[in-house]
Amino acid sequence: MARAREPLSFAQQLDRLEEIVRRLETQELDLDEALKLFEEGIERLREARERLTAAEAQVKQVLSDKAGNLKVEDFDG
Repeated sequence: MARAREPLSFAQQLDRLEEIVRRLETQELDLDEALKLFEEGIERLREARERLTAAEAQVKQVLSDKAGNLKVEDFDG
């Protein structure tokens, strides 16, 4: 039985995605290993996108004024 992975931080997700891309681009992998890495990469990308969507929702909630109107401002971070 496969054990569940511990959730990674957003930064760790990005690091793992970069590692997967490097391996897929630079190493001679057999088809099965390449497919496993590709599937993991897609899952990591999905998880990272979900975190970004959740963070965006939190930012919009914080920026909304008392009347419930969304105040969208450019962020020059």
